[in-house]
Amino acid sequence: MSTLIQTDRFVLSETERSAIEHEMHHYEDPRAASIEALKIVQQARGWVPDGAADAIGAILGIPASDVEGVATFYSQIFRQPVGRHIIRVCDSMTCFIGGHESVVSSIQQQLGIGLGQTSADGRFTLLPVCCLGNCDKAPALMIDDDTFGDVQPDGVANLLEAYP
Repeated sequence: MSTLIQTDRFVLSETERSAIEHEMHHYEDPRAASIEALKIVQQARGWVPDGAADAIGAILGIPASDVEGVATFYSQIFRQPVGRHIIRVCDSMTCFIGGHESVVSSIQQQLGIGLGQTSADGRFTLLPVCCLGNCDKAPALMIDDDTFGDVQPDGVANLLEAYP
């Protein structure tokens, strides 16, 4: 019989629970498994809802506040719903000098969203990042796990079309 971990705001699925329990055995300190547990929930749901920290903490045997601290520290753990595809635009000094603003403006115009927002169709979320480590090809951006350099405003539409 499967056991669900449930808090008053959140229910952890059996699949999520099993995966978290499997991961926690790879660490001496259960706190170290909290980032993996958060990634498991995010992979299953697209984001980490409120209450997940309580459920994860219950499995790992640690305070929910410890899990919440990890969740809020890492910018790649999403605490609100995001689009199917995440666009990360580099706003480092190199990308800024290389034309970051015009690329961002093109994305915003085409999607009708600002930084930190999700398109009305739920397809894209646009996020700034400090650096993508692609400074020799500025301006740079990522869509999901794909990195693009030397991005020009007139090439943005073609990039977006590749992500239905």
